[in-house]
Amino acid sequence: MTRYEYGIDFDALHAIDMHTHVEIDGCGHRSLDDTLMAASEKYFKSSEERTPTIQSMAEHYRRRNMAAVVFTVDAQSATGHAPNSVEEIAELAAEHNDVLIPFGSVDPLQGKAAVKRLRRLVDDYGVKGFKFHPSMQGFEPNNRDFYPIYEALTEAGVPALFHTGQTGIGAGLPGGHGIKLRYSDPMLLDDVAADFPELTIVLAHPSVPWVDAQISIATHKANVYIDLSGWSPKYFPPQLVRAANTMLRHKVLFGSDFPVIQVDRWMHDFEGLDIKPEVTPLVFKDNAMSVLGIKA
Repeated sequence: MTRYEYGIDFDALHAIDMHTHVEIDGCGHRSLDDTLMAASEKYFKSSEERTPTIQSMAEHYRRRNMAAVVFTVDAQSATGHAPNSVEEIAELAAEHNDVLIPFGSVDPLQGKAAVKRLRRLVDDYGVKGFKFHPSMQGFEPNNRDFYPIYEALTEAGVPALFHTGQTGIGAGLPGGHGIKLRYSDPMLLDDVAADFPELTIVLAHPSVPWVDAQISIATHKANVYIDLSGWSPKYFPPQLVRAANTMLRHKVLFGSDFPVIQVDRWMHDFEGLDIKPEVTPLVFKDNAMSVLGIKA
């Protein structure tokens, strides 16, 4: 077992991508079943390789002088599909700790076992945060049954990144493959942010159709941030762009959703936004360092 420690030269780094997916492990097991993977590829019109290895992801970001937060989602209870290995992600990230930052994932529906695993991933593997997808994992984030997870996250001092808004997972399938969008309403996380003020929470993606609520929460709660992943910047809701440029300039984070959205495309489209020059470095790196607890 190799425990992850940062080996990143943050001063020299151009950007930190706060949202990337490892969709296959060393045994060839994919993070989604074939039906969901095909639907996701159709929804995002993915033309690039959807299952790059973590080694190839490291090289991808190394060439761009970027670091990347890497993770998978453990949704076994809700989907019946075993996740790819979180432990492997952490160990391989440790081998590429000059560019990769591992986040863990636990299945909230596993209760006490999820809390125990969370602590083990932090203590033994050195993961730097956790990813949750309420719609895919089938849980309502503000249900107090899940508060022991947030207590453990707060105790560990690591951030929690939650999928919010609509999802491409299950999109276009009958019944959305049973995936319920309401679990990813960011207002459910307003309760969590209020009840756990020491827990850093990242609302992933423009939270369509709840973008105004997302902006309000990030404005109101000092411990809440927004990552801009999952959408090409040219499709960002205009009110989110305005907020990123003004009152939320210290609260928004670069994220691509790689490999669903390619980093180069995201960066190219971001250049087309009317973002103030002094805001750009905050979005690309400085705000992420605050979320990760890294001192400049």
